[in-house]
Formats: sequence, structure tokens, C-alpha cells
Amino acid sequence: MTDEVIMANRFRGFLPVVVDVETGGFNSRTDALLEVAAVFLEMDDEGLLSRTETIRYHVKPFEGANMEPASLAVNGIDPHHPLRPAIDERDALQRIFREVRRAVRESRCSRAVLVGHNAHFDLGFLNEAIERAAIKRNPFHPFSCFDTATACGIAFGQTVLARAVIAAGLEWDETQAHSASYDAEMTADVFCEVVNRYRDIFEVSQRNAPPQP
Repeated sequence: MTDEVIMANRFRGFLPVVVDVETGGFNSRTDALLEVAAVFLEMDDEGLLSRTETIRYHVKPFEGANMEPASLAVNGIDPHHPLRPAIDERDALQRIFREVRRAVRESRCSRAVLVGHNAHFDLGFLNEAIERAAIKRNPFHPFSCFDTATACGIAFGQTVLARAVIAAGLEWDETQAHSASYDAEMTADVFCEVVNRYRDIFEVSQRNAPPQP
């Protein structure tokens, strides 16, 4: 059995792609999307999951976007810095979606599913940006997602990303936190850790599962 078939079977035809966004606030309808990162995963012949490529874009605030000073203080983003290499929302999403669709095809999956820490926050901002940009080909499931805050609460007893990373036996660098790429990579690492720890349970459940009609 190839690693592509294993990946397709592991998540019922969904390809997990880790996404993190940095924003100008908490309201996905009114607040700016300022950074977006996607981390791709692969599964080896033993069924172990690991992260591979990370793609990240700085995003120009959409016209009329709200940006809360408190949020900008946390993520350290200056949306109007002259050296900030930001691109339009539509351009950023289309570039990411192009790579997601490629990964879905190569993994023999039917669709991507967003993995995030407090995933509905990231999915909400993603869906609002998709609507603003009038993007028709969204490779992600529009409402299903894998939430690592929940998974880490079950596996490690921690729901804060930094604490979950440490509880999983991984390293956390506070100086890099609150950038979309770093947070997405750490989310990917803890997601892989949880999935890999449950590999044997998954294999037993597959053996016990009734045949598909």
C-alpha cells in the first residue's frame, strides 16, 4: 500500500492542510486578514504523519477593513510598513488554493480539510475572504475542520498552543510566536503527534469496522 492511499484512507478522503491566519481583530466580517500560512503534510509507509512544505503570504487589508490596535500589538504586524511584501487577498488565496488542489490530487483525496488551533477562527476568516474575493473553486470543506485545541486537550491536557507543544515534548520559541508560518508549523507538529500516537488505535478500528456498502 502506498503512502498516498494510506493518507486518503486515514481521513475518509479528506486531506488535512494546516492553516493559520493573523488578523486585525476577532471579527471575520469586519477585521483585516493580514497573514495566511498553509502547511502541507505527508504520511509514510508506516502510517506516520509529518509536515513538509510551508507557504505563507502577507496580505493587504481589504478596503474598509478594521484593525484593532490590541491585535496588531500582539502579532507585531504593521500593515502599512513600506517594506511589507503584501499582496491582495484574492491573489494570496488563489496561490494557496492552487497548491492545495495539487496536493489533494496527488494524495488521491477528494477534498482538503482545514486543521487549525481553534480552527473555526481560521476557517471563518478564510471563508469571509473567499466571499469577498468571489473565489469559486475553494478546495477546503466549507464548515468541517480538525481543531487541535480540542485534540490537544484530549491527548495532552492542554488547549493553549504553546503549552500543548511543550506537553507533547516539542520545543516552543516564544520569539517566533504569532507569525502565521510559525504558529501553523507548530500546529502541524502537534497534530501529527496526536495522529501518530493514535495510529495503533486507528488500525484496530479499521480491522473491526464493517465493510463499506
